[in-house]
Amino acid sequence: MPRHKCCRKVGLLPDTTLYRPEGNLVRPGEEVVLSLDELEAVRLADFAGLYQEDAAARMDISRQTFGRIIETARKKIADALINGKSLRIEGGNVSIENQFFRRCDKCRKSTDCANRFKEGNCPRRLNEPIKL
Repeated sequence: MPRHKCCRKVGLLPDTTLYRPEGNLVRPGEEVVLSLDELEAVRLADFAGLYQEDAAARMDISRQTFGRIIETARKKIADALINGKSLRIEGGNVSIENQFFRRCDKCRKSTDCANRFKEGNCPRRLNEPIKL
């Protein structure tokens, strides 16, 4: 059984989540999906110019994991640019850093990680709605 993926910290959510070639109709199956943690890795390594070790520390992951994420992200971006595919940014097991998180008033657990909360129920009080 594969190991469970941990939440990865990201510093921001993108304002634009879909990029596509101008003038071309994108056919089904010609879309590349870049996860939020892959976007964050590109932002930290390529845009901010951080070393992999420093960027990995910001995302709260190992340097080796960061290296795998950035390699995958760069391949996806290159595929979209070279082959004229649209690029959608979505998903990933992330927690948003530096944002106002919703928290359950009773247990104070944050709702920033998709694995912590399913359908708005508090994990410490099974099947009770989150009290904000």
